[in-house]
Amino acid sequence: MPVTAKLSRKFYERLGDDIANELVDWFNAVDDTYRTQLRDLNELNWNRFQAAMDARFAASDLKMEERFAALKAAFDAKMDERFGAVDARFTAMDARFTAMDARFAEFEVRVERRLGDQTKWLVGVWLGTVIPIAGMILGLFNSLR
Repeated sequence: MPVTAKLSRKFYERLGDDIANELVDWFNAVDDTYRTQLRDLNELNWNRFQAAMDARFAASDLKMEERFAALKAAFDAKMDERFGAVDARFTAMDARFTAMDARFAEFEVRVERRLGDQTKWLVGVWLGTVIPIAGMILGLFNSLR
């Protein structure tokens, strides 16, 4: 908002209206020139500031990207290490399960063998009991006749 210079009435009376108006116009022209120069200087400084900030933000972004890349690489390496350890554990567990399968198979063979032996003994005891009982029954029937 421009401010128009205005002189007091005494200036107009002493210098005359033409000279006083010319002086006021000159003051206003100087004021407009200074305002324009100040606006241009402010725009120039703003553009410099903006360029400097853009450069700093770009440098900061680059640093952040480098840091994130380093963190990601460290994280990936750590995760690969941990997954490798888990894989080793699963491999060890698989070996244990294979050994357990072999022991269970051996146990099944032993149980089957014991059941076979037990069945033989059971048949032997059964025959050992049934034959004398059958003989006693036949002897009883023979004696009753």
